[in-house]
Amino acid sequence: MPGVKSVILVFLMGLFCIILKVEGVGVNWGTMATHKMDPKTVVQMMKDNGINKVKLFDAESSTMSALAGSGIEVMIAIPNDQLLAMNDYSRAKKFVQRNVTRYNFNGGVNIKYVAVGNEPFLKSYNGSFQKTTFPALQNIQNALNEAGVGDTVKATVPSNADVYGSPTDNPVPSAGRFRDDISDLMVQIVQFQAKNNAPFTVNIYPFLSLYGNDNFPIDFAFFDGVSQPVVDNGIQYTNVFDANYDTLVSSLRAAGYGDMPIIVGEVGWPTDGDKNANINMAYRFYNGLMPRLNSNQGTPLRPGAIEVYLFGFIDEDAKSIDPGNFERHWGIFRYDGQPKFAMDISGRGQNGPLVAAQNVRYQDKRWCQFNPNAKDLSKLGENINFACTFADCTPLGYGCSCNGLDANANASYAFNAYFQVQNQDDMACDFQGLAQATTLNISTETCSFNIQIVGTNSSAFRASAYLFLYSLILVVFSL
Repeated sequence: MPGVKSVILVFLMGLFCIILKVEGVGVNWGTMATHKMDPKTVVQMMKDNGINKVKLFDAESSTMSALAGSGIEVMIAIPNDQLLAMNDYSRAKKFVQRNVTRYNFNGGVNIKYVAVGNEPFLKSYNGSFQKTTFPALQNIQNALNEAGVGDTVKATVPSNADVYGSPTDNPVPSAGRFRDDISDLMVQIVQFQAKNNAPFTVNIYPFLSLYGNDNFPIDFAFFDGVSQPVVDNGIQYTNVFDANYDTLVSSLRAAGYGDMPIIVGEVGWPTDGDKNANINMAYRFYNGLMPRLNSNQGTPLRPGAIEVYLFGFIDEDAKSIDPGNFERHWGIFRYDGQPKFAMDISGRGQNGPLVAAQNVRYQDKRWCQFNPNAKDLSKLGENINFACTFADCTPLGYGCSCNGLDANANASYAFNAYFQVQNQDDMACDFQGLAQATTLNISTETCSFNIQIVGTNSSAFRASAYLFLYSLILVVFSL
């Protein structure tokens, strides 16, 4: 029955394509939040959305326990401030024993990579980790090998794209070379990784090409075409992702390792905190990126599937904003596990709603707002500054989701953000009589005044800490 065989063959080929499509896409799971979601809930979110790879920024035990038995491939991490400790081989062995081999059992955690540091060669670090990263990488991989898991677990160094310089240094992808100040070090790292069959991990951020550079051609950050592509030896580049990736390919070729496997450790688009960070632009970016990844098209210099970890999975309201206010808004899900937009993460060729977190518990429906009856407004500014020091007020910035509020609503947003961080403690909604609690939702059409979730381990200050800090700030401002 050749007809039946043909149907079965087509079905199997289609099934194979679907499996192939979703294989390379993972997510970054950061946990810098004042109210963390239950790790088991987060893992279930991944499974519900067909995500089978996750990149962590540590190896915290509750996270690892939640991942046990899930089948999800895991990249654990060693933070930059622990790299020096890993220069001691005995400590590297203990790390592997405690965080890798401990979970290496049937029904354990499917650990595939150990990230040694996170973008340790950033120019802004001024060389702080240049002497400690490579020895740490060697010790971790050697410890993995000694433990008998080195064939399946590889150490890698997630690097920012600035390891191969700026567009001025590499005007076209074929000119790609590692940065002069770290060229010898990068070659050593690549040689060691090649010896151990480990991949090179790079973080690519088209959004950052726009951030701080109003002259960057905005369409080049996306995947839906440009009027003036970058032409390199007859190859037309229509987006910065391909150009950036192939600049790394050229850098690896120049180092003698052009076939080294590459992982894109982070790529995504934030949804708030900057004029170019919003839901519409994030949707446009992912609506172009996901079909590209699912097609296994690859790039001009490296055709084929690309292993990618989207950045990030969930918003992190306690993350440092030193790089920019957008840092707290990279998630494809909100802080409470609610999806921000439709997205084709499954690889089935059509955008659809992501599956939200289940059974999330919220605090009471209470908000903190500016007290319209307040008489003395002389200390309003310092109270707002205090609230925003310990809570997330980044949506109030220029071009952000809550930028259009009036002065009173700005104060309400700041007061409510702090009130929620403090688990709605009544003493956290006073601000010298400038604030009052309410059960009326004070959100606007464009600005959400969030109610926090009941986190697993809230980092909120208790009332005593609030009173101490509040008294301290009053003393400072009275000097």
